[in-house]
Amino acid sequence: MTTERPVRQPSAVDRVAEDWVTTLVDLDPTIATYIGVPGRTGEYGDTSPAGAAASADAARAARRALDAAEPVDAVDRVTKTDLGAELDLVVESYDRKLHLRDLNVIASPAQSLREVIDLMPTATTADWEDVASRVRALPDALEGFRETLLEGTREQVVPARRQVELVAEQMARSGADDGFFRQLATTASLDDGAPVPEALRAELVRGGEVAAAAYRSFGRFLQHELMPLATPTDAVGRDAYELHSRRFLGAVVDLDETYEWGIEELARMREEQERIADRIEPGASVARAIEVLDADPARVLHGTDALRQWMQETSDESIRAMDGRYFDIADPIKRLECRIAPTQEGGIYYTGPSDDFSRAGRMWWSVPEGVTEFGTWREKTTVYHEGVPGHHLQISQAVFNRGELNTWRRQLAGPSGHVEGWALYAERLMEQLGFLDDDGDRLGMLDGQRMRAARVVLDIGVHLQKTNPDGGGWTWEYALDFMGQNVNMDPAFVRFEVARYFGWPGQAPSYKVGQRVWESVRDEVAAREGADFDLKAFHHRALALGGVGLDTLRSALLD
Repeated sequence: MTTERPVRQPSAVDRVAEDWVTTLVDLDPTIATYIGVPGRTGEYGDTSPAGAAASADAARAARRALDAAEPVDAVDRVTKTDLGAELDLVVESYDRKLHLRDLNVIASPAQSLREVIDLMPTATTADWEDVASRVRALPDALEGFRETLLEGTREQVVPARRQVELVAEQMARSGADDGFFRQLATTASLDDGAPVPEALRAELVRGGEVAAAAYRSFGRFLQHELMPLATPTDAVGRDAYELHSRRFLGAVVDLDETYEWGIEELARMREEQERIADRIEPGASVARAIEVLDADPARVLHGTDALRQWMQETSDESIRAMDGRYFDIADPIKRLECRIAPTQEGGIYYTGPSDDFSRAGRMWWSVPEGVTEFGTWREKTTVYHEGVPGHHLQISQAVFNRGELNTWRRQLAGPSGHVEGWALYAERLMEQLGFLDDDGDRLGMLDGQRMRAARVVLDIGVHLQKTNPDGGGWTWEYALDFMGQNVNMDPAFVRFEVARYFGWPGQAPSYKVGQRVWESVRDEVAAREGADFDLKAFHHRALALGGVGLDTLRSALLD
């Protein structure tokens, strides 16, 4: 196990990267909260059109500074390549006016403005004062976002009507009298269990009431003002999709070839599942095998408390098994907190540690209302995906490498294809290493892998308006049926997932495409090194890079 952090003298390229992080935190103080660095953590950035223009201007200035900085080593060359690509994407996205239609069910200001509160420190009264300050600032932030969406209507750059309708429903839940803000105020306490001062609690109540009212008002704006002007077309088209895909992959891929590969990969996943189903019960279909697994009391958890405890125990066990054999895991990285999210939107996600590890990496499960039973056979691979060797190990290792990597590289760099691709790579790795030998657990892993392959087909198919596998068009109804046939999920999860793909183009395929790149790079390195190939050494080199685009990953490990 290594516990020593490498030390490197900061360079001119590092200084540009550090300045860019400072600029981002100044433009959007919520970033300081997400990465755990000092900043105006009781505030929001400018969510109006002026704020987007300021971000684009800052990116242009940073690009000029980066062009003038000479790299001094391989670390710099990676930083310069990846940061340059990131800055270019910021400007290109602004010029394409994508911010004017940035509304979807999972990753837009409609969600992120509230979600950042989940990550705010609560150890002291001063921390809670920051929380109260940010809650008070929420109405202005929502108003700035409303101005941006209205600017989009004037520029005829508007979100899809389906996303507007679904987000309006989310806003009603966020603004409910007994919703998030009421619970925040009534349950507020310091980390040691001590109650917050009553005057501060009263401030949280007042601020929460105003914030909840602002969410309800924003929901009415979406429903009555934006909805009639929104586009009925879900597809963003090839030109916009290519930009989205490049942003989420950090690479350019042949979208038509990737679509066909996705169809082939989906068929392969289906055949593999069918073979395992026959082992679970001779002659059983996949659906029947799932019934058998769901009927096994040893594989069912009852209630969210049991779910959280099982997640934590499974995660801790994985860390112990991986350390020293397949990875060198430093002590700060061994702390991973598993939590039930305060929302009920569906989905499982990870948030990284603060830059000094005072806030641990966290695995969150947002459990939809009414869902009370959970199959461990489905979710063991999810723990590996979100925890170790997945997101937690990859992201925390980058944070740990602070002596070598600048703040941008360890905290903000790396597109979805790099991060999510690694997490899927981690799932398959755990199977290859024998941690998913149980047929139920393996079927669950394949269920997730099959879902990610289906995402490639659906997402590209919808937004490029391609012919679906059955010869027709990609409609909402067909997409729901397609996902329902290819995943074993509660209908509420399926609906949310499909809505996500329709409204967040290019992100969902980045998981499976990223896995494809990670595996191909490892296999090529192994072929080059032959008998000298060492899997742990490969993992060390790969994770030491921090966040990078997939094109940069390939060149850094192969060139």
